[in-house]
Amino acid sequence: MKNSRNTLIWWVLPAILVLFLFGKTAAPDAKIFVKSASNLLSSLTSAQKEKISKPLTDSNRYTWTYLPPYSVPRQGLPLKEMDEKQQNLTLAMLKLCLSETGYDKTRQIMGLEEVLRILEKNEKRDTEMYFVTFFGTPDNKKPWSWRFEGHHISLHFSFADGKMRFTPQFLGSNPAEVREGPMKGLRVLKNEQDIALKLLHSLDNTQRNKAIFSLEAFKDIVTTNAEEVKPLDAVGIPASELTAQQKEILWDLIDEYIDIMPGDVAALRKEKLEKAGKDNILFGWAGEDEYTKPHYYRVQGPTFLIEFDNTQNNANHIHSVWRDYNGDFGRDIIKEHYGNSDHHE
Repeated sequence: MKNSRNTLIWWVLPAILVLFLFGKTAAPDAKIFVKSASNLLSSLTSAQKEKISKPLTDSNRYTWTYLPPYSVPRQGLPLKEMDEKQQNLTLAMLKLCLSETGYDKTRQIMGLEEVLRILEKNEKRDTEMYFVTFFGTPDNKKPWSWRFEGHHISLHFSFADGKMRFTPQFLGSNPAEVREGPMKGLRVLKNEQDIALKLLHSLDNTQRNKAIFSLEAFKDIVTTNAEEVKPLDAVGIPASELTAQQKEILWDLIDEYIDIMPGDVAALRKEKLEKAGKDNILFGWAGEDEYTKPHYYRVQGPTFLIEFDNTQNNANHIHSVWRDYNGDFGRDIIKEHYGNSDHHE
């Protein structure tokens, strides 16, 4: 992006200050999300607002993809069509809605488009072709949501009655490991891969035979970009059959996905997981047991599903996703809102 350092500091500083004040373990009051979104919207031209704003009831709110924007048309306003101030307001809002870890991963994934532009000699790769769409009007009382999406990023933030939901949560990485150039050695989703391999390698033969449900990895995550997901086949080894040390590795793996979320959302997520029963969580593996060879895993609980796949480009291309069976796109909190209201906004 063509940002001057002073301007970037001026516009991003408020978000950094909020993160400092609230820390990693607590997210700001929902009103700050509304204020941040309103600041961006008020900076837009009429033509830009027409592109970025859709009703909450728009069916395209559930239509998402992680493919490159030149291969699949995108709804919304891309960073490329924003001026410097608008871009920085967008990044400040994104920073509010993610943890520091989540924001860093997101920005690194965007940066990989420049790596691909050089490796593929493909000028269609563009670090600014990431799109923002608002569904409904940011409001402290009425439900609304916004989406940030482009190649290998699809993040959905839904709000109702002071509550926030964060799924579907998709992050990918191509290359999974940058093997040449100035960014050589970068592995954006390193922990998501290495912790899972650590768990797999800790299993004894009996446990391993139960965890590995296929010797061949899937070509992609099974749920791809489905609007709604249900539990997949109950394959793999349940947490109840893991040792205490192995359980800690499994929790570390789940935490890696949860810690992308802002503090209070992450805390609620962990509480929900605890209530549903941690011993009921399944860890399943398909494919090889090396990070440079094709592999896939899923972590499936009573309320959620994590999928991870690294098979494309000679096992150097990752897709990962967190799905909620009831809470994707804020379905649970929006339903609750309307159930408690006398009318539909």
